[in-house]
Amino acid sequence: MAERVIEVDGIELCTESFGDPSDPPVLLVMGLGASMLWWEEGFCRMLAAGGRFVIRYDHRDTGRSVTYAPGRPGYDAADLVADAVRVLRAHEVPAAHVVGVSAGGALAQLLALDHAARVRSLVLISTSSAVPGDEELPPPAEEFTRFAVAAPPDPADAGAVIDHQVAYARVLAGGRRPFDEAAALGLVRRDVERAHDFGAARNHDSLADGEVSQAPLSSITVPTLVIHGTADPMFPLRHGEALAQRIPGARLLALRDAGHGVERADWATIAAAILEHTAAGSSN
Repeated sequence: MAERVIEVDGIELCTESFGDPSDPPVLLVMGLGASMLWWEEGFCRMLAAGGRFVIRYDHRDTGRSVTYAPGRPGYDAADLVADAVRVLRAHEVPAAHVVGVSAGGALAQLLALDHAARVRSLVLISTSSAVPGDEELPPPAEEFTRFAVAAPPDPADAGAVIDHQVAYARVLAGGRRPFDEAAALGLVRRDVERAHDFGAARNHDSLADGEVSQAPLSSITVPTLVIHGTADPMFPLRHGEALAQRIPGARLLALRDAGHGVERADWATIAAAILEHTAAGSSN
């Protein structure tokens, strides 16, 4: 299906769906600073082929969704949680199985806490707890931290931006597997070329929380699957383990030598796990 720009509550968000709308719906929530392209089309079609109606969308300030002036987003993290509800409303989906990666996993947790009726189940990939806990979790890997604190490229220099994003993808991959630079380069180029203003995504770096839930993760009652790479440089594996322990009944799937995100080498494993997990509640 072609991309579709929806407007709900005056907010324009670019969405795309795959599969039969009569199948159980799966909403894919990407991490901050990343457009829906990072839920790659081939992965989305795997889920659709398994009998799911798949929806992906661009966050504000990414891709073809509403874009704000750099440094002046005019929205907060709570608005991004509400945007997920807006996408479901526009697609006339009362409730969906919600799959979030990285910060998108945190948004998915908040969605389950603040809009429980909208969530059939959760799949949380490469993420950490969205609300404070008692345990002190390990920091990111040194290589990730060095990259994160380095000065970003001039947003007007498209070539430098692309090189920087490919380098970032290499760091996120974790270093234990061969890195597919050609695939990363192709994806980053499409992302940069497609965006209204690729530099505006940096607005996500300084978002306030807004009025988000302070409820404990123990109050999440929907079936939850946590998927985490053992080589994740942003959130070491202990983050995923702790998350699975804090949500009642949650299961953990550890991906050996996987980094941060949904890597092509893991598509079949992750898709199969999502299809199995969402099958249990598909009649809801």
